[in-house]
Amino acid sequence: MSDEESAVVLDRSAIDEVLGTGGVGVLALADDNEPYAIPISYGYDGDAGEVYLRLGFGEDSEKRRFLNSSDGVALVVSNESDEGWVSVVVRGPLTDVPEASIDGAVVDSIRAIDIPFFTVYDEDPRELAYDLYRLTPETITGRREKPSVGIE
Repeated sequence: MSDEESAVVLDRSAIDEVLGTGGVGVLALADDNEPYAIPISYGYDGDAGEVYLRLGFGEDSEKRRFLNSSDGVALVVSNESDEGWVSVVVRGPLTDVPEASIDGAVVDSIRAIDIPFFTVYDEDPRELAYDLYRLTPETITGRREKPSVGIE
């Protein structure tokens, strides 16, 4: 059975519910034929339809190298519950949001979302540089596991 046969396509309301106000996802980047995927914290502003990412960078950051080489990115958010799996993929350009350029609308969006703080580094999190990025979706797709019918 293919994924198409075992999944239900999500509408925008269901996608907004999955993305919620924030959480953890996997950010996929590429440099030519070399893929790179990392867990990240994100926040979602459903009203603006934008995703905000807080990315931490250690010294000699491989992540920064891939960010500089990637024109587009993909963010994958997935969850599993008693009802089955659900996933959302957000694709589009990722742009740096410099602190000096954050206007009132962006500040309001950031205040309305919850970007969880976590780190996967050996370094003390206070010693890392953190930057804010905006993922402006070109496409957002979502799928939910199709409920089993007639299986006992």
